[in-house]
Amino acid sequence: MSSATMELTKENFDQTVTDNEFVLIDFWADWCGPCKSFAPVYDKAAEANPDMVFGKVDTEAQPELAQAFGIQSIPTLMIVRDQVAVFAQPGALPEAALEDVIGQARQLDMDEVRKSVAEEQAKAEGQQQGQ
Repeated sequence: MSSATMELTKENFDQTVTDNEFVLIDFWADWCGPCKSFAPVYDKAAEANPDMVFGKVDTEAQPELAQAFGIQSIPTLMIVRDQVAVFAQPGALPEAALEDVIGQARQLDMDEVRKSVAEEQAKAEGQQQGQ
């Protein structure tokens, strides 16, 4: 793990996401070949974006976190902005694709995102009440 990334555990995860506007999370495992090939790409992006937190979750050491986020394949990249997951995708992204995703996440209008999330939650609650 490079000095630009941090290990996320069940002990520090919530605090990290709450205290930081932007958190990228790489769900990985030591035995995973694609995870190992993605690591230097992720580390380079971390060094290029010092204003963001780049966390790594070892799914073997932190199965509760992987389970909480429904991680079924690794590597999976997740981006949390203002405590809202705005991106989650399995697979090792090439450097250009990772830079593009980070750029898109930076440009999101979080008021619109929160409004959309609230509408989805209201719709889901309405469907549950109708059953």
